[in-house]
Parts: sequence; structure tokens; C-alpha cells
Amino acid sequence: MGATLRAVRALALLSGFHLLGLGLLAVLGAVDWAVWLWTPAAIRLKIVFVSLLLAVPVVRGMFMLRTPPRDEPGGLLVTEADEPRLWATVRELAREVGTRAPDEIRLTADVNAAVSEDARFLGIAGGVRRLYVGLPLMAGLDEAGLRAVLAHELGHYAHADTRLSALTVRGRVQVARMIDVFHAKADDKVAKERARQERKSEKRLARGRKAKEVDTTGAGVTYRTMAKIYTAYGRLYLRATLAGARRQELAADLAAARIAGRDATARALRSIPAIDAAHDVHLSSYATLGTEFGLLPPRGEVFGGVRHLLAARAGELSELRERLPDEPSSPYDSHPPAAERVARIEALPDDGRGAETPGPALGVLASPQDALAAVEDVSLTPEALRMRRLDWPDLVHEAMSARVARSAGELRAAAGGAALPAVLDAVDAGAAWEIAGRLPKSDEAAAATGRAAREFARPALRRGLSAMVTDELLRSGRARWELSWSGPATLRLPDGAADALPAALDAATADRPDTAPLRALLAPAAAH
Repeated sequence: MGATLRAVRALALLSGFHLLGLGLLAVLGAVDWAVWLWTPAAIRLKIVFVSLLLAVPVVRGMFMLRTPPRDEPGGLLVTEADEPRLWATVRELAREVGTRAPDEIRLTADVNAAVSEDARFLGIAGGVRRLYVGLPLMAGLDEAGLRAVLAHELGHYAHADTRLSALTVRGRVQVARMIDVFHAKADDKVAKERARQERKSEKRLARGRKAKEVDTTGAGVTYRTMAKIYTAYGRLYLRATLAGARRQELAADLAAARIAGRDATARALRSIPAIDAAHDVHLSSYATLGTEFGLLPPRGEVFGGVRHLLAARAGELSELRERLPDEPSSPYDSHPPAAERVARIEALPDDGRGAETPGPALGVLASPQDALAAVEDVSLTPEALRMRRLDWPDLVHEAMSARVARSAGELRAAAGGAALPAVLDAVDAGAAWEIAGRLPKSDEAAAATGRAAREFARPALRRGLSAMVTDELLRSGRARWELSWSGPATLRLPDGAADALPAALDAATADRPDTAPLRALLAPAAAH
């Protein structure tokens, strides 16, 4: 579908919103006319009043032509002087795509690339063009893949997708506004009805009578009916506009394949879900590992550390590239499933161009590490920027040690704040189950008695002792958490301790406890 037809469709859908409003006003007017002719005066005035209440938000919504102000553009703005090679690449691709280059390039902290345009006069006149490029995405691509991604985004400019988005966004905003207004009014009616019935019930109770159950079933029904009408149109609007958005993505994929090559485009499309998965793992298990304790990795590594993960788990990521997500398609998706997009590109004739180039995508930046650090500065909160920075090995050790110390604190608190030697003395003295009884427990464990209560308490006591012993070994320097980019952090214990600790914990939590094996493990720590 050409840009002209898409513009006509967008205008028709936007006009449909206003035609729906006019139709509803006409229906309300017809109802009022019939009521005025055929009903008694008391009912007549009430119905006309209700129809006026319904008509007011409809009329207001029809004249709310302006969309909400946009947020300030995010990311790090880079000039041609800052990143000459990136700008040269973008300008070259824009010429090949056949479109005007963006006015701004902004580096972001997302596994994504996007374009926008501040179009005016319902998309008739163009405006400032912005290209957003995520550094974590670049970290997982080679230069050929980056060119494919950039060509795809510039293809949206060439097809006027960004200019026409002003029309579709306006329609979505107006329909959503109307739905929100009617739901808010319905909720307000329900709240008022509930308050009225509750006051009535209080008066009945004050007179010694039984209060009636609050029932707000019919409250706000007219407003909710209006909301359902606009919701139905909203679904139609979304299905129509998002179907167009999916076609735009496929057209931009073809532009990328034409400019950057079939294989490079297919490989980039395969790589993006894998990079996204790696980025999620990096943020949740590495970059934010110590944030609750006020710790962050070195500057530039909060988002840039994904490079180490990608390198260490290259085999897993290669499997992810070959096994694309099996996404169920929906008429409300803005993008086609990744498998469909890849299949369409790989079905194109071989153009004789390879999928890879020697250099990583980050190599087009003047200084990748400086860029990553600068993006952190504009992406993290002020509180995060004030956190203490540690090298990766020290960050993992301190963060994991803090977690162990927190776990050890539960048993320490149950023992009245006693240190580990005192806790072991209490276990030898037969107070283990009394201490364990003060640990947090499930409802089932709290209701248990006798032998059953002890069996519920034994694992909790064992975990608490394990945490206290590990905490002691960490504090003494005999144990250390080690960073692993290929898996979870590992705890390095003294020679023989890893094998001896489970048996020592079993002995300390037996029906006849023996803490001697644990004390033997801790003895060198005490000497240290």
C-alpha cells in the first residue's frame, strides 16, 4: 500500500472517531425526542439529564484535537564531530535507501534501534528526524548486521512511515481518552453509590437493624456502555493500523536486504532476540547484582558488560539464533513474528554477499567505552550514579557476600543476636529447636507440633547454619565468590571444605546434634 493510500486510510480512521461521536449524539438526541413526546414529565427530565451527561464527554472528546506533548528525546545526542564514522555510515545508507538522513543520532541503553519524526499538520509536513541506536544491540552485532539494522530504520523514512504515524497516534490517543473518561465517570458513580449505601447501612445499624449488603451492580452502567462502544471502535482502529505497521516492518526488512545484503539482514534478525535475552540476563544477574547494597560495576559496564556475556556464551547464543522464538501472532502485534520475517528474507535470491564483516559494530564508534559511559550518565537515575563502583570480580564477591550475611542474620536474630560460636554452643546445649522455632515459617509449619514441627524446622536451621558458617569463612578471607560469565557465581571454599560442609551441617542438625565437625571447619578461620 502506497503512502497516499495509507494517508487516506489513516484520515478515514481518524474521521471515524468523529463520525462515531456524531452518531452517538444523534442517538441520544433521538432518544430525548421520543422521551419528550411519549413519557411523563418526571421521567422525561431525568432521561434528558442523563443524556446530557453522556453527551458532554462525547462533545469534548471530539474537540480534543491536540495530542499530549511528547516526552523529551532520550539517549545521548552525538554530533558528527563526536562520531564521524557512525554519521558517515548513516548518511551513506540514507542515500542508498533514497531518503533524507536524520537530523539527530542518539545512542541509547536498549537492545533496539528506532526512528522518529516530529511531523506537522497531520503528517503533511516533515519535521526533525531522529535515529536511536542502542549500544547493547551494537554489542551483539557485527558491522554488516549494524548496516542492516540502520538500513531497516531508514527504510521507514523512505516509506513515509514516521510522518503518517502522527495521524495514527492521534486517533489512538483520542479513542483511549474517551474510554478513560467514561470508565472514570463510571467508577465515580460506583464510589458514590457505595458511599451512599454504606451511610444507609450505618444508620440501620445505629437503630439496631441488620445492615444490607452493598450492591453497586447498576451504578455507572450507562457510562460503561459508552466505554464499550468506544472500546469496540478502538479495537477496530488498532487492528487496522497495526496491520499496516506489520506491513511497514516487512517493507523495511526488504529495504535492509537490498542495501546491506540478504544474509546480513537475516543474521541480524536472528541475532536480535538472542541479544535481547543476553541483555536481560546481564542486567538481572550481573549489572544490578549489587544495587540493593549500593554497588555498581565500573563506569561503562552497566550496559557494556553484556559484551563479556555474549563472548562467554557464544555457543548458547548461536543455538538461540538458530531456534527463533515461536511467537503466537496476534492482530494487535506491531511487528510480525521474528520467524516470519527471517523466513521472508532467507527466501530471497542469493545476492552473493556474505553475512559478516571482520569488525564488531561497536567499532564504528570513536571510543566504545567512552560512549557506553556517557550513555550511563544520561540513562541511570541520580541515585544509581552515586553508587560505589567496583571491578567485576570484587562486585560479585561483595554483593554475594552481602546476600549471605543477610541470610545469616535470620538465624542470628532468632538466637538473640548471638555470634556463630554462641549459636553452636546453644545447639550443643539442646536449644537448637527452640531457636529454629523463632525462624520465619509457613502456615503449615507454624501449625505443626511434635516430631512434625521438628522436621519442618530442620531444613530452616540447616540453611541458617550454612549461611552463618559461609559468612564466617567469607569474613575471614578463607572463602571467596568467583565471577563466571558462563554461569552463576561460584563459591570457592578452603580445600576439603566443600566436601566436608554438607556432612557437618547434617551432624549439627541431627536429633542428637554434634557441632564438632563444623567447629573443625571454622578452627582455621578463628586462628586466621
